[in-house]
Amino acid sequence: MFKELFDKGLKIRREVLGAKYVDAAFAAADDFSMPLQEMTTETCWGYIWGREGLKRRDRSVVNLSMIAALNRPHELKTHIKAALRNGVTKKEIGEIFLQVACYAGMPAGVDSFRIAKDAFAEFEKEG
Repeated sequence: MFKELFDKGLKIRREVLGAKYVDAAFAAADDFSMPLQEMTTETCWGYIWGREGLKRRDRSVVNLSMIAALNRPHELKTHIKAALRNGVTKKEIGEIFLQVACYAGMPAGVDSFRIAKDAFAEFEKEG
């Protein structure tokens, strides 16, 4: 089961985050951090993202909301670019972050907008 979930998750992870990003994450992993890469790929990407209950676009909206509210800037930047790949527009991302500011606090909203501007620029450069 784990191999099946890993393979499924790796495919989805590469499609959503980009193969370059995923390959770099695995290349940077060592004996200490490789188990986390494997668990993330199997659980988050194989089991959760691989389910049919939500479309990828909807999962991206949920992720942006949660990650912004949790104040995880590195992951937020990654998932902003993933959301763009999944069809979420810049305008929609702005609306998500306005709602985050309202419900999770203004600092979370301000940081999210700041991170989004950087993520948009990087995404456009990556083509």
